[in-house]
Amino acid sequence: MASTDKSPLLSRILTHSTLVVVLLGMLFPLFWMLAISFRESTADFTSISVFFSGTYTLQNYIDVLASGPFGRYFWNSTVVAVAVMLGNVLFCTMTAYALARRRVPLKGFWLVTVVAVLMIPPQVVMIPLYRMMVNFGWINTYWALIVPNLVTPFGIFLMRQYIMNLPVELEDAARIDGTSELGILFKIVMPLSKPMLVVLAVFQFLTTWNTFLFPFLFTNDEAMRTLPVGLTFYLGNQSIDWGHLMASSGISAIPVILLFLLFQRQIIQGMTAGAVKG
Repeated sequence: MASTDKSPLLSRILTHSTLVVVLLGMLFPLFWMLAISFRESTADFTSISVFFSGTYTLQNYIDVLASGPFGRYFWNSTVVAVAVMLGNVLFCTMTAYALARRRVPLKGFWLVTVVAVLMIPPQVVMIPLYRMMVNFGWINTYWALIVPNLVTPFGIFLMRQYIMNLPVELEDAARIDGTSELGILFKIVMPLSKPMLVVLAVFQFLTTWNTFLFPFLFTNDEAMRTLPVGLTFYLGNQSIDWGHLMASSGISAIPVILLFLLFQRQIIQGMTAGAVKG
């Protein structure tokens, strides 16, 4: 009997110990980045012992915030990420609702197309998309950074799978009451899909916030660069000034961290939706 009681306890200890080790391994790079960003000199960062010695300062953060380009980069990334996030929440949900509930001609073909597009690497469409942006005259504009990403196949597939599991009886009752299809979408489907909508919004915001390739291709004006692109040029201008680079990276990580802290419950709820069926 005693051995039976000890077995679950030992299992919990091993599980929690493993999780603590994994957590420390994931937090250490963040700790290293912050430590470098607060140091006057980064040349001596070759061992853990230097973290607890030397002089720490806020000067790197002051220099970054005082520089004009960084504020512009931050604003551009915010505008683009928020616009793409809202666009995906709206348009992906509308498309997913049509594929999940409505009688759409060649519905199977469109669904297979969405899944097939997921398998295509973004680099394959790089040149055709660039030529399209040039023909539209959208180079160095927000249009080039936002419009190609307003609808994503991942968002369509994610929302379609979630909507398929929603009770159709609520939608039928709304139709009997005379509610339009858009009314059903906005008043019933989207409120019921809130957990997955949060997952989609956070995922798309993070993806857009961190993307480098297409903003780098579509902008050659400093005023239109986003943070990932701007930090790359900042690194070159500073001749690998790690203190300023890590300070700017730390500031750019703040929106991402805040977004996760604010919506972590909804993110977990959305990611586990459908894992347990009653």
